[in-house]
Amino acid sequence: MKALALVLSAFLLAAPDFTQAAALRAGAAKIDITPEKWPVSMVGQFYARGATNAFDRLHSRAIVLDDGETRLAIVVVDNCLIPRNILDESKRLAAKASGIRPDRILISATHTHSAPASRDWPAVGIKATPHYVKQLTKGIAASIAAAARRLEPAEIGWGVGHAPKEVNNRRWFVKDAGKIPDPFGKTNDVVRTNPPRGSGLLIKPAGPTDPYVSFFSIRSPAGRPIALFANYSLHYVGGIPAGGVSADYFGEFARVIARRLGGKNKDFVAVMSNGTSGDINNINFTHPRPRKEPFEQMRFVANYVADAVMAAHQGVKFQRRVPLAMQQRELDVAHRRATPADVTRAREVLADTGTDRKHQWSKSYAHWIVDLAGRPPTDRIILQAIRIGDLGIGSLPFESFVEIGLDLRESSPFNPTFTIELANGHNGYLPTPQQTEWGGYETWTGSAWFQADTSVKITKALTAMLKDLNQAKQ
Repeated sequence: MKALALVLSAFLLAAPDFTQAAALRAGAAKIDITPEKWPVSMVGQFYARGATNAFDRLHSRAIVLDDGETRLAIVVVDNCLIPRNILDESKRLAAKASGIRPDRILISATHTHSAPASRDWPAVGIKATPHYVKQLTKGIAASIAAAARRLEPAEIGWGVGHAPKEVNNRRWFVKDAGKIPDPFGKTNDVVRTNPPRGSGLLIKPAGPTDPYVSFFSIRSPAGRPIALFANYSLHYVGGIPAGGVSADYFGEFARVIARRLGGKNKDFVAVMSNGTSGDINNINFTHPRPRKEPFEQMRFVANYVADAVMAAHQGVKFQRRVPLAMQQRELDVAHRRATPADVTRAREVLADTGTDRKHQWSKSYAHWIVDLAGRPPTDRIILQAIRIGDLGIGSLPFESFVEIGLDLRESSPFNPTFTIELANGHNGYLPTPQQTEWGGYETWTGSAWFQADTSVKITKALTAMLKDLNQAKQ
């Protein structure tokens, strides 16, 4: 019912005046993390590819907030996905330079598919470029330190815009003729990811979308804009030529908002984070759009979402005193295990013994099956929750299905609430138990690394964390 309440309130939310909170200070900065040396390897496809130039600049964008009791940093990086070990090192460096505790730093990747690889992917032949990994690690830390140095008295407000037209669920129930085998030769899937567009094979989407773009906005007490942080559940847009890096629509949105809202403040920082978009993309499967020029759709989406933010921004109520709180928990989650028969078949595929391959990615998934079989029973992930007045933020290190973000919004004591995915690491896709049962690319063992009930445990944990934050600062 919270979604309905948002609609009835025209997506504009005003928090009460928290008179007991200390006056807010805020700082924002962006550091250019475009490769300094070329070529670099790229991630985002099932094959190795390289880049020798930049179509637009990549950045690490950081916002630091301080209410006199809690100091925290929220960072968004123009990259597809970043493993925990790199982010842990960035936090260590940032803590040393800024004094911000590592467990009060949230770092996420946008999920642009046109950025340098930050880790090796042997299953698809991708090897990260070492000099870029070093540059990335230091650049993230530098953005946090720079934002902390810019702390100044500030006001903050938040809101929610309506942007339903550019998000589509990419998982579809299809007729029998449209079903395809998975990489293990099985034909149990009833859902197909990215089916043929405009096809008579389509029945209906297998899940919902999140039509909202949430944001918070920061300005000086005199009204000078400092930063805007947005969140939208859209995988990425694409339409970018080969051979170069790009921040995709995330970077374009930041440029558009800087022009429209930043005014003459050259230090203004706009940020677009990724919500829960593991099953959401920009393709309208029932009414395919005509082919567009490179970058055209990316720029269209950025302006469309910016329009929604700017419309809602007109009604934002700014405040000097809002309570800040942040909580981090580490959660042990159980790895998914392939059957012994699947492991045997995977080893046969890798040995190229003539096993019947019914899928173009059989070898890649065979690598992942064998890898998962050799991992410990559990892995430890980071979950974080943030309170900014009446605004709640959750984060998790997955490409999360949109239903997870919608469920967290419903269960949260804060209004609004949004979720940042690919935060503090990368642990594959996070489908719901029902979506796992239906099958499809994002649910295959190798795409999803953990047991089918993992999303339930994570939603429960994040809900409890948000409730704790709500009770801690009334």
